[in-house]
Amino acid sequence: MWKPSSRARLFWISEACYALLIIITACFFAISCFALLEQAVRTAPNHSWSNNWDTVNIGATYLLVLVLSVAICIKRRIAVRRRLQRISTAQSGINRSDAPKPVREYISQEFARSCLVSYECQPWDTIHPGWGRPGTEHGGIRFRRTLLDTIGDIDARAHLIIPNLPPLKPHSRMIHHFRYLLPLFPKDDEGLTHLHYYDSAIQLARTSDREPNEDEFLLGLQAADEIRKILNDCRIEMLEESRAQLNVPP
Repeated sequence: MWKPSSRARLFWISEACYALLIIITACFFAISCFALLEQAVRTAPNHSWSNNWDTVNIGATYLLVLVLSVAICIKRRIAVRRRLQRISTAQSGINRSDAPKPVREYISQEFARSCLVSYECQPWDTIHPGWGRPGTEHGGIRFRRTLLDTIGDIDARAHLIIPNLPPLKPHSRMIHHFRYLLPLFPKDDEGLTHLHYYDSAIQLARTSDREPNEDEFLLGLQAADEIRKILNDCRIEMLEESRAQLNVPP
């Protein structure tokens, strides 16, 4: 259900008060006019409206006041509207001549104070699971999302090496999807490659109920960087071999 904002509520209250003031003023205006006309009729020699110039004078005076009041209100409305229309709605910079020096100094002090308060209120010692610690290299980074975002980039680089590589499925294991690239990666002492570590990190980010910690994130991110580096080296080597074959004379 729509609820009006405080600014809209104040606008409608102001308009209602203005309309109420106009109605009350009009009522008193009409009552005073009717009372004077009635008194003019009672004090007339013939006690009648006919040939009673006092009623004519009173009616003409009130009519003149009414016309002048309406004209002044309309003129004021038009002047205010024109002034508001001359105000530019586009954002523009403020020069030194646009405000006095005390005002500029006060604005500068308040801005500096707000910046200092905002800086001091940052949660330096707060650690959220799955997020980088504030003040570190990975501050403000969500580990799960960052690891999952590396899949598309590595898949695009892999298709440059093997164009016939099967399309990536949403829930396929990295070790299975990139199995044709496995001979490109060196093995460590335990017989595992960077692709194995990357597959473990991606599976943890995909299926685990808990958020990856910083060590798991760094391990997966390092494996992703090594995979990118190896794929780039293979791509460069393929391009150099293609140039060499094109430059060989028949």
